[in-house]
Amino acid sequence: MDVKDFYFHLPEELIAQHPLERRDESRLMVVDKNTGVIEHKIFKDIINYLDAGDCLVLNNTRVMPARLIGEKEGSGGKIEFLLLKRIDKNSWETLVKPGKRAKIGSKFVFGNGELKAEVTEMGEEGNRIVRFDYEGIFEEVLDRLGQMPLPPYIKERLEDRERYQTVYSKEIGSAAAPTAGLHFTDELLERIKKKGINIVFVTLHVGLGTFRPVKTEKVEEHLMHSEYYVMTKETAEIINKTKESGKRVIAVGTTSNRTLETIADEQGRVREQTGWTDIFIYPGYKFKIVDALITNFHLPESTLIMLVSAFSSKEIIMNAYNEAVNNKYRFFSFGDAMFLK
Repeated sequence: MDVKDFYFHLPEELIAQHPLERRDESRLMVVDKNTGVIEHKIFKDIINYLDAGDCLVLNNTRVMPARLIGEKEGSGGKIEFLLLKRIDKNSWETLVKPGKRAKIGSKFVFGNGELKAEVTEMGEEGNRIVRFDYEGIFEEVLDRLGQMPLPPYIKERLEDRERYQTVYSKEIGSAAAPTAGLHFTDELLERIKKKGINIVFVTLHVGLGTFRPVKTEKVEEHLMHSEYYVMTKETAEIINKTKESGKRVIAVGTTSNRTLETIADEQGRVREQTGWTDIFIYPGYKFKIVDALITNFHLPESTLIMLVSAFSSKEIIMNAYNEAVNNKYRFFSFGDAMFLK
């Protein structure tokens, strides 16, 4: 399967640069995954498509202020670190710019020396393993010195960094937000609960591998980076009861979807567990547990548009994306949403 089969033309002005004032006022494209029939709604209308007994699965990861700007000891050259994955208490896998300044043994300072770092080894694809030196609790130091790691296609400054967090974010550890969840408000979630829909949480700490471009010509040759997930006993029991009663499991976002499909057995049952997943879902994949999907509009030729195409069909999804462009939907992290039912 060719990667270029998932290309579509996206005018730059449709890339959302900032969140809407109200999260649930974004637009919602409702797509029948089997017939391709499209409806145009507002996100808060999602409640009309959910039935009592359905189960909404949300990813409660919280984005770290993982972008650190500092300078090289001695030369004072500017450096930018992006924290990707914690290896142990003080060591992280990082993306470093410019990489030529970050050779093994190089040392850097952040925040007038409040945080120091030394490159200890080279990681995959040019990433660096870095050991940090600091006083106190690392998360508190990071909260003071770090910036929100917005994707490179967002050029405007984010005034309120909580807008790049879901209202239910809890478990800190992501380098990027699970953006389908950004549309929910506390009020909308309360209304959904009152309608009799179960709301449960999984955790998948989103790494940059999810968003990295596919550099191979053939889809099947692309390798995903692994990401850490958690499924609790309580969540697993509610999901299993939902399936047993013939109701739907609805994944909020591709991250929840990948977590569920990683854990589910061939009978579509899940159990309490933690682990790492590098599951890559593209057309031809047979879904074991997820019945419906809420997601944002993704980049051309990305692993995310491939997953969404697998959930429906490439033809239906590419047609929906072209309609989204023609109707000037907002794309990517702060953009509008799609509900595949």
